[in-house]
Amino acid sequence: MKAASVATAGSLAGTKLLGLARPEGARTIAANDHIQLALIGAGIQGQYDTRTAIQVPGVKLVAVSDCYQGRLDHAKEMWGDDIFTTKHYEEILSRKDVDAVLIATPDHWHKQVSIDAMNAGKDVYCEKPMIHLYEDGPQMIEAARSTGRIIQIGSQRVSSQIYAKAKELLAAGAIGELNLVNARWDRNSAMGAWDYTVPLDANEQTCDWPRFLGTAPKIPWNAEHFFQWRKWKAYGSGVAGDLFVHLFSGTHFITGAKGPTRAVASGALRFWKDGRDAPDVMLGIFDYPEGFNLSLRVNFVDGGEESEGLIFTGSEGTMEIGNGKVSVTRAPREKGPGVTVGTFAEAMQKEVTEAYEKKYPKEHPTGLPPLGEDKYVAAEGYSDSYDHFHNFFNAVRSRKPVVEDAVFGYRAAGAALLSNLSYERDAVVHWDPVAMKIV
Repeated sequence: MKAASVATAGSLAGTKLLGLARPEGARTIAANDHIQLALIGAGIQGQYDTRTAIQVPGVKLVAVSDCYQGRLDHAKEMWGDDIFTTKHYEEILSRKDVDAVLIATPDHWHKQVSIDAMNAGKDVYCEKPMIHLYEDGPQMIEAARSTGRIIQIGSQRVSSQIYAKAKELLAAGAIGELNLVNARWDRNSAMGAWDYTVPLDANEQTCDWPRFLGTAPKIPWNAEHFFQWRKWKAYGSGVAGDLFVHLFSGTHFITGAKGPTRAVASGALRFWKDGRDAPDVMLGIFDYPEGFNLSLRVNFVDGGEESEGLIFTGSEGTMEIGNGKVSVTRAPREKGPGVTVGTFAEAMQKEVTEAYEKKYPKEHPTGLPPLGEDKYVAAEGYSDSYDHFHNFFNAVRSRKPVVEDAVFGYRAAGAALLSNLSYERDAVVHWDPVAMKIV
């Protein structure tokens, strides 16, 4: 299938991904019709996403594509023998009964499968990070614009009721003027560090190795590369693309920012020295034109509990997100700066103190005490992944914009991948978040 033409990133800022002319192969979905969904990339994330997606009322899984036969067999075990399975995703895109596709392939396949799907008249839910290379972003945005198809990027924090509450609190001035965001995503396990199990039947007969490689460098069959692909930058985007991008998405959603203008990152392989070329510890610092800094950390050897969280610091308090809740702790600044006169002569101490007390007279608080701490907790069993899919399928039915379109997804992934760029160049890098390009 012919890929969409490339547009310049600068011309795409503010693009609204609304329905245009309906491509050949797209069908109109009535309000009471099932949305027919296909999964492309049935690994760990793809299967998890699909189990969540089909919980949304009115959604039916009809097809699955993966390069490993064992996952296709398991798809039938989970979802029924009538599920169409194939190692060739193009066969799914040619089916008239597929309305939307869920793309959970390795990162280096996101662009091509997404563009092919939109050109085939399918709406797209694409896992994060949206891009593997910077040039992927403008092509995916242009494909969405030219085909009129819905595309949502899978950073589910954008649909979270916790993050929505945080956005509301920040806008209401709950912590004053924002100046710093600290975010972390720490892990301390082999699975957390992408050391996934390789099946006993992994070979070139059960796995379509050439198709998996795609645009990646051609190397001999390697089962670890196939099943643990996140470890290598030829297929994945490191901790920046896998985890930083969630923190960027959440920060951008809450603050309304489009992205940083300056980035510097440092990292290394500290522990998981198993042949991978992606760091297992990375730190990044980013400047935002809105007047705050963002500090990010991923540590795959944190020596303690695995955790994720963000702390927003303002002039009058802090707001913390983590463990299914958002909490605000307020500490308003004093009205006067105070005095440090102890080293002055007594006469000068008295003169300065009297002048200060005249300028800042003592006040006796009245009424109820001010609210010092506020906490909002999601209900037990709440899933922002479910909400994200619910929002996506609503957009598929209504043709209204999604909550995380390709422009938002590119800005989040583009910002995240600045970390890899800075790490590789050993230098500060600059980004134009409006035009969405390296400067």
